Amino acid sequence: MLKKLFSFSDRYRILHQTWFAFFLTFVCWFNFAPFATTIGKELHLAPEQIKTLGICNLALTIPARLIIGMLLDRFGPRITYSILLMFAVVPCLATALAQDFNQLVISRLLMGIVGSGFVVGIRMVAEWFQPKEMGVAQGIYGGWGNFGAFGAEFALPMIAVSTSFFAGGASNWRFAIALTGIIAAIYGVIYYNTVQDTPTGKVYSKPKKNGSLEVTSIKSFWAMIVSNFGLIFALGLLAWRLEQKNIHFLTLSQMYLTWLLLAGLFAYQTYKAWEVNRELLIGKKTYAASERFQFGQVALLEFTYITSFGSELAAVSMLPAFFEKTFALEHVIAGMIAATYPFLNLVSRPSGGLISDKFGSRKWTMTIISVGIGVSYLMAHFINSSWPIPVAIAVTMFAAYFAQAGCGATYSIVPMIKKEATGQIAGNVGAYGNFGGVVYLTIFSLTDAPTLFTTMGIAALICAFMCAFFLKEPKGSFTAAYEGELTESTTQNSILLTEE
Repeated sequence: MLKKLFSFSDRYRILHQTWFAFFLTFVCWFNFAPFATTIGKELHLAPEQIKTLGICNLALTIPARLIIGMLLDRFGPRITYSILLMFAVVPCLATALAQDFNQLVISRLLMGIVGSGFVVGIRMVAEWFQPKEMGVAQGIYGGWGNFGAFGAEFALPMIAVSTSFFAGGASNWRFAIALTGIIAAIYGVIYYNTVQDTPTGKVYSKPKKNGSLEVTSIKSFWAMIVSNFGLIFALGLLAWRLEQKNIHFLTLSQMYLTWLLLAGLFAYQTYKAWEVNRELLIGKKTYAASERFQFGQVALLEFTYITSFGSELAAVSMLPAFFEKTFALEHVIAGMIAATYPFLNLVSRPSGGLISDKFGSRKWTMTIISVGIGVSYLMAHFINSSWPIPVAIAVTMFAAYFAQAGCGATYSIVPMIKKEATGQIAGNVGAYGNFGGVVYLTIFSLTDAPTLFTTMGIAALICAFMCAFFLKEPKGSFTAAYEGELTESTTQNSILLTEE
């Protein structure tokens, strides 16, 4: 596969077009971070408000990934990704035109929807690549797409500075942010007209029921309900943060109203889950062994994604300001140094998937990488102004490698759980990455960087323990095709046999 990677034909063309779509959504999603301190000074924002905007940037990605996952399984990745790319221009322009904190909150909440694009490509890649290649294919998609965070932190400040003559000599951050949305929207049109959901002759399998994930045991049903509550809790945490002193985006009564609405959303989710799984819950339906999967395994992957992608989101959001303040650097220099963290996505996430493919055990790959995440963040706890900057960069890059490799290892497993529900499962797991980002950044907004690094390190070590004892090796991890996968010809034959 690696030898043919740059052939730009057939499935490799689809892979390249799809990771670039993800790359653009990530550039848009993180176009605020490199300008956080500059925007704060220009719009007279308090430090607590700047940190809160980082949380807002992640928040709506949580429900969006679940909704996008369901739409994806129903309508396919081509349409879903194209619309999402075209939508990106809305929050980008809203951010570029914002004049105060409240307008920025709304624009960054909307930007969180763009961050859900990752889920779409997971399904697209799963349609075009075999299980035995899934780790490296998903790693390239995710890693090269995540490289967009580097593009945002490295290139956008240079664009803003080079076009400063349009802004009276000041950093032209408004133009740089607006430009990212315009480019994404144009590419959305290109993507729609140049890709297809599956290889010719292959059936795009869809869940039999929509509205919630169809589980295969009562125990899995309750595990899914608990998982849904965790995501609602993260949104409630954001509402609480927006009500706190020095923020005041929400009043106390508005916070309570938000919590009430979130409780209603959770009740609706639970009802839809019951509706989809009613026959199972009342004992009218049982699943054959070949159809069953354990939601507990999905929950473990949610935890691995909290400690990998959740920590990456937090680090990418806070590192530019961290380097700027810790080492008294100019914001452009600090942003370029902080960009070394997402830069590694070019190789680290694909390597996590490749190791998972070649090591022979996806479970132990995940476990070992989780240990690396924990140790590296505990090392980052000790970074301070007395450190040589190159050593501080080296430690953050060490943490970056393991966190990003953990993302690749996680999504080498996700498509193996239940193929026709890959969008929904990927949405659940991906949403928990944002859950981690929201929780970690909330901790950061209330404490400091060393506390954040320590929290992320300890969480990863606990995750490694859980993986070692409870994560199961998925079936068919290294086969040439998914179990029971259909083509158009086999589907037509089955229809003829039924008619006969």
